[in-house]
Amino acid sequence: MSELSKYRNIGIFAHVDAGKTTTTERILKLTGRIHRIGEVHDGESTTDFMEQEAERGITIQSAAVSCFWKDHRFNVIDTPGHVDFTVEVYRSLKVLDGGIGVFCGSGGVEPQSETNWRYANESEVARIIFVNKLDRIGADFLRVVQQTRDVLAANPVVMVLPIGVEDEFKGVVDLLTRKAYIWDETGQAENYVVEDVPADMVDMVEEYREKLVESAVEQDDDLMEAYMEGEEPSIEDIKRCIRKGTRTMALFPTYCGSAFKNKGMQLVLDAVVDYLPSPTEVDPQPLTDEEGNETGEHAIVDPEAPLKALAFKIMDDRFGALTFVRLYSGRLKKGDTILNSATGKTERIGRMVEMQANERNELDSAQAGDIIAIVGMKNVQTGHTLCDVKHPCTLEAMVFPEPVISIAVAPKDKGGSEKMGIAIGKMIAEDPSFRVETDEDSGETILKGMGELHLDIKVDILKRTYGVELIVGEPQVAYRETITAEVEDSYTHKKQSGGSGQYGKIDYIIRPGEPNTGFVFKSTVVGGNVPKEFWPAVEKGFGSMMNTGTIAGFPVLDVEFELTDGAYHAVDSSAIAFEIAAKGAFRQSIAKAKPQLLEPVMKVDVFSPEDNVGDVIGDLNRRRGMIKDQNAGVTGVRIKADVPLSEMFGYIGSLRTMTSGRGQFSMEFSHYTACPANVSEKVVAQVKERKAAEAKK
Repeated sequence: MSELSKYRNIGIFAHVDAGKTTTTERILKLTGRIHRIGEVHDGESTTDFMEQEAERGITIQSAAVSCFWKDHRFNVIDTPGHVDFTVEVYRSLKVLDGGIGVFCGSGGVEPQSETNWRYANESEVARIIFVNKLDRIGADFLRVVQQTRDVLAANPVVMVLPIGVEDEFKGVVDLLTRKAYIWDETGQAENYVVEDVPADMVDMVEEYREKLVESAVEQDDDLMEAYMEGEEPSIEDIKRCIRKGTRTMALFPTYCGSAFKNKGMQLVLDAVVDYLPSPTEVDPQPLTDEEGNETGEHAIVDPEAPLKALAFKIMDDRFGALTFVRLYSGRLKKGDTILNSATGKTERIGRMVEMQANERNELDSAQAGDIIAIVGMKNVQTGHTLCDVKHPCTLEAMVFPEPVISIAVAPKDKGGSEKMGIAIGKMIAEDPSFRVETDEDSGETILKGMGELHLDIKVDILKRTYGVELIVGEPQVAYRETITAEVEDSYTHKKQSGGSGQYGKIDYIIRPGEPNTGFVFKSTVVGGNVPKEFWPAVEKGFGSMMNTGTIAGFPVLDVEFELTDGAYHAVDSSAIAFEIAAKGAFRQSIAKAKPQLLEPVMKVDVFSPEDNVGDVIGDLNRRRGMIKDQNAGVTGVRIKADVPLSEMFGYIGSLRTMTSGRGQFSMEFSHYTACPANVSEKVVAQVKERKAAEAKK
């Protein structure tokens, strides 16, 4: 095992099509991991090994690969850029120590770059910036640098300057060493020469080098003082300061190049070694109790400490179930017995492998800092903590977003049901943002996900990977219900049927809760009219009804229930009687509290060529969108809007028609808001129709 200071656990993340996967391919080629480069557009890249990824030219699952550069071990995770798969980015960030944010030289800071950047900020992951595709028309390195400042509120520190742009792009100047790296046109990464700075760039290089040095010395007061007095810091001192600033996210070293043309990649790899932190330099993961509250203890990265590891991804492939694990402390050997603190069960480690995308190398042991995959674990889910049997602990859990869209599916033939059940079970373990449930009334299987593309891919995987042909229904929006008025009410549950009966009386107030509070219960009963031991039963009864509202049967949000008084019978009262009373109270009073239908609103980010902006905005307005912001860029205009999800089905087709195929958009869930009356009536009518049709069956 190599020493921890030489480990770099890094992720590569960016907007769709900024060149993340191509960048990963180049890293693998340069570090000797692959001998022939596979291209995304040919469907042959190493990390995009799913059929669906190869066909669509997008990354769906994050993929892990290990490689070496200058005696340092890189564990690289290539993450998806599409918003429907952000959960893959989020869970990868949880286990990384550093990252490379890739931006397109012409597209700049695009919608998904913002989301991923925000996730990385929340996870406190140090990053370097790589502005890719400088050989493209419209590429402008310094404009993208400025965008990272304006849009991401980042502090980019320019480390290299491009020599030529667009078709003329041939290399970069390293500002620290004042040397020019120039590649020939063979497209081979190793075919470059190091020369002096081109004469026409000398002044610009000096200007940007001065800015670089100023940003660096801000990290060290003594160096800053010496610099103010005219003393030039050494390159080692500058590097040390930049490393410190990168680790604390005070600055982001910024590089440029063209991954596709193999230009500029070596300097990015050197920067990973020089500036991104090793596992021991990152704030250790907090430990939590069973409820998820931090205990104040941390998983210190130390191979000699008891084992603490996080399962961050489950993947099912032709060799069986793989559990991707990041080891924070301790060691793991083949044959060890470990504890899953989430289930309380122990498991024996059979095979451990180091992943090279979809290939694997068998391992006998792993240590703190490693990212490995364990084959054949039984009851492990994403976010579970694996630890030493004698030292149980829980690492900070992962929180996944709620799905906003659903479709009903049924197997085409009778025999497909069991096959579908097994396949869906495996897919849920792999993707925590994908859910499934059975509609009790119709018996239909409902798949829920983060967007149309997300569910489209799932149906495709079921068909191709598992051989299950499906009949797919129309997409359904995940509506919710809430109340808008306060109601004071009383309910009595009384049942006598020979022997002891059931009795429970409750007086209560229900009122609208604060947004995003869900269900809140409190009791202000005094004098023991409802004994304390029955309060949890009342809470359970009312809470269990929150899944089915009274308008159209959608789950209810943000209701506060206050138990104020009641009565009990010494013999006939029981927890079950009070639970039934609370359920009856829900049915009786929610309808009186002016219930209202809520619809999910999406944060939509549309890119449109300038000529089509009017049409795009007009179309968003027709879809009941609220335009929030417009930003004109070199290649077009970005429009930000809040639009109800129900109006966004099939939007990509309309956008392409309006913009002659040049428009792009991404969207993510923002919040729930009240439905207009006409929409509410339509939804209720549709639900009634569906139920009537099911009843006829």
